[in-house]
This record gives sequence, C-alpha cells and structure tokens, in this order.
Amino acid sequence: MQFLRLEFPNDQGQRLAARLDLPLGEKPRAYAIFAHCFTCTKNFKALVHINQALAREGVAVLRFDFTGLGESDGDFAATNFSTNVADLIAAARYLEVQFDAPSLLIGHSLGGAAVLQAAARVPSCKAVATIAAPAEPVHLSSLLKDHASRIELAGEAEISIGGRPFKITRQFLDDLRRPRLEQALEELNRPLLILHSPQDEIVTMDNAERLFEMAHQPKSLVSLGDADHLLSRHQDCVYVGRMVAAWAGKYLGWLEEEPAPVSVPDRHVLARTGRTGYQTEIIADGHRLLADEPIAVGGSGTGPNPYDLLLSALGACTSMTLRMYADRKEWPVEVIQVRLKHDKIYATDCQHCETKEGKVDRIERVIELTGPLDHEQKQRLVEIAERCPVHRTLHGEILVETSLKE
Repeated sequence: MQFLRLEFPNDQGQRLAARLDLPLGEKPRAYAIFAHCFTCTKNFKALVHINQALAREGVAVLRFDFTGLGESDGDFAATNFSTNVADLIAAARYLEVQFDAPSLLIGHSLGGAAVLQAAARVPSCKAVATIAAPAEPVHLSSLLKDHASRIELAGEAEISIGGRPFKITRQFLDDLRRPRLEQALEELNRPLLILHSPQDEIVTMDNAERLFEMAHQPKSLVSLGDADHLLSRHQDCVYVGRMVAAWAGKYLGWLEEEPAPVSVPDRHVLARTGRTGYQTEIIADGHRLLADEPIAVGGSGTGPNPYDLLLSALGACTSMTLRMYADRKEWPVEVIQVRLKHDKIYATDCQHCETKEGKVDRIERVIELTGPLDHEQKQRLVEIAERCPVHRTLHGEILVETSLKE
C-alpha cells in the first residue's frame, strides 16, 4: 500500500488533514471514504489496518481528521455530529474533483452513524458499510452520562477520553439528540453492510440489530465474533477490510466472475494469479491450492508463499519416502514428522558448497520418528531421507525451459 498526504477545506474554510491510501502499482477499482470514531483520528490503528486490507483489494480510501481533531484545523468544542456529517460531504466533493467520486462510504462507531446520515447527500455513493455503529447518535450521550449534568448546568465541561482532554458543550449534546437515523435509513436507497461484534461493550449488538431492522434491502449483518469495539486485534481489522471489499465488489461492479474451468494435462501444474494482489491459484492433478505472500509484504496471507510450498514438497516427499521404506521393512514407525526451514547464508560459511562467492540457499531438515526403533533403524531412515525424489531433484542439475504462449 502507498498513501498520499492531502488536505482540503471544510464548509468554514478550515483545513482538514487527510491521507489517501492507494493500491500498490495499479489503478484503484473504486474510491471510498472512511469516517473514524468519536475523538479518534485518521491515524487510529484499526482504521489504518482496515484501509491497508482494502487497498490490497484495489480500493483507494480517504481517511481524514474531523474538524478540531488530529492535524486538522478548528476547535473541537465548536464541533458536533452535524459538522462531522458536513466534513464527510466536503471530503466527497474534494475526492471527486481531485481524484474520482467516492462510491463507498465506511464509518466506525459514531463515524458509522455519520456516513449513514451523509450518504443521501453524496450522489456518487453506491454502498455504505458501518462498523460498531450506534442505532442513534444520541447513544453517545449515554456514554457521557457521568458528565451530562455538569455540561447541562455549566454549558460545557472538559472531560478525559482515552487519556486526552476534550471540551464537550451543551450544543454538542443537543445536536446528538437531533438526528434520526430511521429517516436517514429510509432515504438511504443503497446497499448497507453492518458489521458488529456481540462482545462489544461500548456499543452493544442490539444497535446493529436495530439498524438492520430499520434498513431496507439489500442489507447484510455480519458478526465480528469476539472482536472488541476498537478492533484492537490486527486479524479483526484484516477480516473487516476483506469482508467490506468482497461485499462491495458486488455492488460497485468489480466482482469478477468465476474463471472458466481450465483443463490441465496430466503431469502439468497450473499457477494463475489475478489482476490484484499476489493470491495465486494452483491446480495440480485436479487438486486446487492457494499460494500467497504474507500481509507484511503486501499479500493477503491466504496461503503459503512459494518457498513454503517448496519446503512442503520436500517435507512431504521425505515423510512419504520414509513411510514406504519403514512399511517395506515392517519397522514399527508410528509417526514421521519433518520440520524444514529455508534461509540464505554466505557461501564462505558453507564448507561443502562449490559456490565460494555471494550467498547460497540452505534448507534445514529435522526428522522426528515416533515408535520403538533402535539406533541403527533410525540412522538408516535418515540415510533413506537423502534418497527422497524431491531431495535428489533439488541436488541434481535442473533445466527450466520458459516460453511465451501466443
């Protein structure tokens, strides 16, 4: 993923700081806007991780700091839910002029309520997704109940949220009571995806059920299992990002049709990689496998990487060869485990290598045998491991002939 640092004006001319997360090395399939949670910022960890997952699926996502938060201008005390909605609409206008109109709006917590309120005023929006969103913005006021009376009497109060001080005013509370999401959902007229965790103790699951009840079809409700409200675990963020991308693809026009069946001749293997990401389908002897790269290097982590598959081939061949030999000898081998690790070492550190410069590949192979075997039997099986066909192939001269099919 790559990103651009941006800024755009809100309706009052104040500068809002933003980031545009982009797919790496390809044109985005679609543009989206992500609205962060109450008092969060565009750099909120869960938001960044979700955007990374979306970018790997080809979606460009704009994240920005609402007025008075993060790196944006303005006074937070002068903002409210309505100004957040206005900021979202300003972000959509900016994205349309500078890049492309957003077709997807995503919001977390109060940001989810904001995108529901804003969607009808963003003509380009074709789908909306909410994460841990309240059924009404006024839900937030219940979280401020310990301070509500003080705010009502004094007109404002400074409270601590997440260890940071924020000034909350009476007009902020009044504004929370004003919007009605029931009307917003009535006017939405767009597909809606609601993601929520039954374990959410901040905004409980009944909020998601209420949103789902009020919304019109097409609508989907997805449980986030044991995720917490802030999606503090990385795997939950990746799941949300992939789920949103897969769901949105149906409504934003990029859902690829299932590829036509491919005939693979005997003793041939087919590897096929799509237009985005590194996920690769492998067809071998009628079996379908997946290969991928780890999330840390831009993949989706949906399968082993090519070197892992190489080690898997050697490990499987070693284990099978030992099983065949032990069975033929009628030796009492119960379980065979082969652990392998690949790395590169300097040739000067390898006493038995013909190569003397640069680096060479090293595969460490550890064999574990379970069963009442004596020392001589175990040593013989280690010798047999060297005769595994894949082992011999790796040590032999290999010719790879490459051609381009016209």
